[in-house]
Amino acid sequence: MDFRYPPEADEFRATVRAWLDEHLPADLRGVTVRDDLTPELVERFRAWNRTLADAGFAAISWPRVHGGREASVIEQVVFAEEMSRAEAPAPINVIGLSNIAPAIMTYGTDEQKGRFLRPMLRGDEIWCQGFSEPNAGSDLASLATSARPDGEHFVVNGQKVWTTLGEYAQWCELLVRTDASAPKHEGLSCLLVDMKSPGVVVRPIVTITGGREFSELFFEDVRVPVSALLGAQNAGWKVAMATLSHERAGVASLHLHVRRRMAKLIERARATTVDGRPATADPLKRRELARAYVLAEHMKFLADRALSASITKRAPGPEGSVAKLVWSDVENAIAAAAGAVLGPDANTGSWGDQRVYVRATSIAGGTTQVNRNILATRVLGLPKG
Repeated sequence: MDFRYPPEADEFRATVRAWLDEHLPADLRGVTVRDDLTPELVERFRAWNRTLADAGFAAISWPRVHGGREASVIEQVVFAEEMSRAEAPAPINVIGLSNIAPAIMTYGTDEQKGRFLRPMLRGDEIWCQGFSEPNAGSDLASLATSARPDGEHFVVNGQKVWTTLGEYAQWCELLVRTDASAPKHEGLSCLLVDMKSPGVVVRPIVTITGGREFSELFFEDVRVPVSALLGAQNAGWKVAMATLSHERAGVASLHLHVRRRMAKLIERARATTVDGRPATADPLKRRELARAYVLAEHMKFLADRALSASITKRAPGPEGSVAKLVWSDVENAIAAAAGAVLGPDANTGSWGDQRVYVRATSIAGGTTQVNRNILATRVLGLPKG
């Protein structure tokens, strides 16, 4: 691995750090979209999104023509590190900026690019991703939501679930089946759907933590213009894979949040007294902390390997998939270590919220079981069982 920072990275780091110190509202430090969203908080996130966009920091990897900085990989890494250091929230439109916009840039018409990218960049229009269904999650190609051609429109019927920010989104990148007779991967299309269209029903899902970041979406005879087709009809699988590839690429930066939380737990453990001595003096508690710490550092190693490959133009390897798997493990290990070290205090506040939420990490972005099968068959070459 030969990932290292060039000298010019220090100058960019100083620029980003100074800008965040001046412009990041103190009351938004440490606040995330996973926190209990309210209309007021959403508007605060929108304002922060606009502040980032006006400074060219909302989507630094985007082409300049669309409002980005065409930032190098190293600059993107430095920016992510400084955002994490400052505990600055990402743009509220992170799904649109990171996942959907690259698909529009690749497959969209000039009209679609001109209409959607700027409002998306500023957070003026929030986007959601209508992919998963009750019976089509990890096996996404099994989706059943249909879009029947009818003159200059598609008529959409079906249901989506676990749609992040669905309650607040103005637009949806919707994956639908347009040819039921074709093989399941070949009969799909992608539509850009106005969430205010008649027949669209949004039902927020309240999670076990009390959050409302997810929603169910229902489509009943929703008429979507043919001009809203992203890419070619029945070629939606390519668009979906382009979208998901950017989602999974984001796994490489997860170690920043994980390692920051790990450092906070170690600091808390050193300040916690159990039976008259620091919790870190207990060998069993130290073992739990050490296991979580090693997994967190392993995530950084995997991220550095992936970045090294990108910088040196090597073909991408399995680091992203492995990092996703390790992320699930380390999040659960940190939660377990918090319980061992903090005792009942681990069930309250942010630690309690994380311990309840953590099981979702084995599902989000692809289940652990499916991910293991992919690594086993496609990376290790093991036979399908």
